[in-house]
Amino acid sequence: MNKFYLSTAIAYVNAAPHIGHALEFVQADALTRYHRAKGDSVFFLTGTDEHGVKIFEAAQEKGMETKAFVDFNAKQFEDLKGILNLAYDGFVRTSSEHHKKGAQKIWTAMFDAGDIYKGIYKGNYCVGCESFIPEKDLDEAGNCPIHKKKPKTLEEENYFFKLSKYSDAIKKAIESDKLLILPEARKNEMLNLIGEEGLKDVSFSRPKDVLPWGVTVPNDDSQVMYVWCDALSNYITGIGYAEDGDEGNTFKKFWPCDVHLIGKDILRFHAGIWIGMLMSAGLALPKAIYVHGFVTSEGEKMSKSLGNVINPLEYVEKYGSEAMRYYLLKEIPTTDDGDFSHKRFLEVFNSELANSMGNLVNRVVMMTDRYCEGKVPKMADGGGVYEQLMLSVEAYKAAFERFDLKVACEALISIVNLGNKYIDDKKPWAMAKENPGSVPEVLYNLLELLRFVGILFSPILPECSVKILKQIGADSNDLKLDSLKWGVLKQGTAVSKSEVLFPRIED
Repeated sequence: MNKFYLSTAIAYVNAAPHIGHALEFVQADALTRYHRAKGDSVFFLTGTDEHGVKIFEAAQEKGMETKAFVDFNAKQFEDLKGILNLAYDGFVRTSSEHHKKGAQKIWTAMFDAGDIYKGIYKGNYCVGCESFIPEKDLDEAGNCPIHKKKPKTLEEENYFFKLSKYSDAIKKAIESDKLLILPEARKNEMLNLIGEEGLKDVSFSRPKDVLPWGVTVPNDDSQVMYVWCDALSNYITGIGYAEDGDEGNTFKKFWPCDVHLIGKDILRFHAGIWIGMLMSAGLALPKAIYVHGFVTSEGEKMSKSLGNVINPLEYVEKYGSEAMRYYLLKEIPTTDDGDFSHKRFLEVFNSELANSMGNLVNRVVMMTDRYCEGKVPKMADGGGVYEQLMLSVEAYKAAFERFDLKVACEALISIVNLGNKYIDDKKPWAMAKENPGSVPEVLYNLLELLRFVGILFSPILPECSVKILKQIGADSNDLKLDSLKWGVLKQGTAVSKSEVLFPRIED
């Protein structure tokens, strides 16, 4: 059994979850469910980033204690597990004691390696980004290009990390794909960022009188860790890096991480600073970083001022988690920006989920009830269906392996369309009058095709998959890819009609 450890970026808890969080969580969930279906031993980690100036100030604005504020907001992210049907194995919170212990452990390892030193830092600090921004990265007006506000000029005594010491080694790891970055364009972006001058040392702490809410630096009570050593270390603290016993064994079993799944705006931190930290601490590097894009709303960047911020919870409450999962995975290009449109959401739901897939299941089950007394007929050889089916299965697997979940969904819909076309071509209702002896063969082929659909859709639509398999009398617990062999359904197994999978939406 192979192991597969995937982490998402941890969500910053200064506000409620938005559609971008939902996209990353659903992508991660689909990837890990796929690897479970392959038979891998999987650990899926997510969590919340709960320290920083923005958190401290947001809590003050609300008139709340900082701990109470982060507890309230972190719960909204934890609740997404049920809302979006996420099968994660661990949820790390950076305010937890075991995380603090782990962050201090890696700091100490880096300090002992001679890679952390004290110095004076003067720079442009953007509170919105919670980071210092080089002069060259400001816009023409001297503002942060993201938040459109002029950064504060700060001068303070901090600890620094010797990232420059590891710049060449990081570059070689990326160039050789020892650290695989997908898509290729993001790999090139990171190499261009490193460039000929290399990576520079980074500020690694803040004075406690400026930032009282954070992880205390192990060797200096007057300082708290800056975001890098605190937030980035969650990928090891969340699987027991600083723990003994079973939790420590989890770290030994699953590290190094197989995939860090992140948004494009934080690539430089994960492929630069985090990799340097691991090298300094003598820890193995992650195997891959998968990078997704942003979600726009009706063609516009989401913002509170425009009033176009999409709350995923509202869509789930109205249309169900499966509809939301499918749209995010199928309609948003996996490694690029994509748009969330209400009109398109309804079109996709009705055409692909309600009409194509829902009708296929309904037609096959109803015809089995009518022409085969509601039981699986004698096994047929899959003639005219099996070969085309397997082409789509291979396309589906290949898409998952190269982090293209959109193409994987398209391969699934091609199987659904294959089933509907097979019905239209064979016309079992007409065949029942002219050549009734051939109907069982056609229906067996369709039932087996539905069994494939049920297994293959399980990473995308886990609830729907179980419903499909139960209706056709298949084992709804057997979602392994090695079950994709023809002829598993047994003659005489009862087939039962259930509720409509996806009722059409009239909005």
